[in-house]
Amino acid sequence: MKKCQAIILAAGSGTRMKSSLPKVAHEILGKAMANYVIDAVTGSGIDDVVLVTGYGCEIVEEKAGKRKVTIARQEHQRGTGDAVRSAMHCVKGGKKEILVLCGDAPLIRPQTLRKLVRLHRRQGATITMLTGVLEDPTGYGRVIRDPSGTIARIVEEKDASGEEKTINEVNSGSYIFDARFLSDNIDALVPDNVQKEYYLTDLVYRAFFDGKRVSGTLVPDAEEIVGINSRDELAFVAGVLSLRVTERLMNGGVTIEDPYNAYISPDVVIGADTVIEPGVIIRGETKIGKNVRVGAGSYIADSEIRQGAQILPYSVIQQATVGRGARVGPFAHLRPETVLMDDARIGNFVEVKKSRIGRGSKANHLAYVGDTTVGTMVNIGAGTITCNYDGIAKHQTVIKDGVFVGSDTQLVAPVTIGKGAVIGAGATVTDDVPAFALALSRAKQENILDWVVRKKPELIKKAGLKMPEKKRRKRG
Repeated sequence: MKKCQAIILAAGSGTRMKSSLPKVAHEILGKAMANYVIDAVTGSGIDDVVLVTGYGCEIVEEKAGKRKVTIARQEHQRGTGDAVRSAMHCVKGGKKEILVLCGDAPLIRPQTLRKLVRLHRRQGATITMLTGVLEDPTGYGRVIRDPSGTIARIVEEKDASGEEKTINEVNSGSYIFDARFLSDNIDALVPDNVQKEYYLTDLVYRAFFDGKRVSGTLVPDAEEIVGINSRDELAFVAGVLSLRVTERLMNGGVTIEDPYNAYISPDVVIGADTVIEPGVIIRGETKIGKNVRVGAGSYIADSEIRQGAQILPYSVIQQATVGRGARVGPFAHLRPETVLMDDARIGNFVEVKKSRIGRGSKANHLAYVGDTTVGTMVNIGAGTITCNYDGIAKHQTVIKDGVFVGSDTQLVAPVTIGKGAVIGAGATVTDDVPAFALALSRAKQENILDWVVRKKPELIKKAGLKMPEKKRRKRG
């Protein structure tokens, strides 16, 4: 594929989406629409990719992220021919073929593109098109063939006659051009059509008229050429892609209890014998090991879940690492830069942020741990809070190995709790605690006898209790 370069058209606004966001920047399963096309091209073996941007160019280019693409900007959206013309200065010398694709058709597969390139080379064509047969071809350009079956031209729907609109073989928007032919003819396009745009498809008729070979092949699965122009089409494509992902994972040994109710990004990697319960969302570049269970309703993004871990229902994990055999949830929240070491436990309604929780340590109930390093075999009691923010800056808490933190404790950072220390329940710790010490910070308890009888007798009546008898004073 070294002699082939790709141009992906991603400059349009997508008016039917009724959105301020550029059409190709809309996400499907957490991944921008245009990025599916970029990844299909690179997955086919083509490394040189030009992305043509226009409307909302900064957003589209930002969404492309770390993908290796060359950016060409179409200053005014004047049709597909103008978009390709905007990219021609990015075509490298020595390239013999130019693959042109639409950025709003994310279902195209790498293997389909490889077959298209091979066919183009085998037939020595000037243009090779990918076409499809649709039951409802509305909105697509129609493929017009001559009596011999050769593709003669493409007519856009707005320019098509009533008879031409009955044709259900459509242009997919995916082509391979002989690079020299494209370079020699792209500037000759004229906007001689209803939309007053420069149509790339006009080059098909030019090649046919000049007696050059125009080849075409039907895509094996018509879904691959579906373009997105509206929100309902976006939802349809999301459903197709979601089932592709779950099918691939299940074929690799993953149990997905309800494939129609799991939303997993295509770049997610999941090991064999892992179980995904219904309603789970897994996004980004998440990696999940073998024998993991992800509970219903959980949300995981850009995280690593290692072998044997258990994610109980309705947990949220973002940019975090969960070690082997660790357990999270239910209703737990691991925020970015959290690392749970092997066999750690983070329980219900516990939030952890930018902290390292050591092997075998646990915070099982109703706690907040932020900007903290926790050693091994530490117990963090219910209601514990690391007070890491003073209103201006964040500060670190260090809890060393074997510490027992009692319930309802506040650790006011910066503070270090030495190994083996015990923090009494209800303590507010503002100074370092030595190893193996007991830290207490409670006021002495005082019991005022008969206070309720004297001050709040209505509480006794409300509870249905009997008023205690008044004690007689002894005479001296």
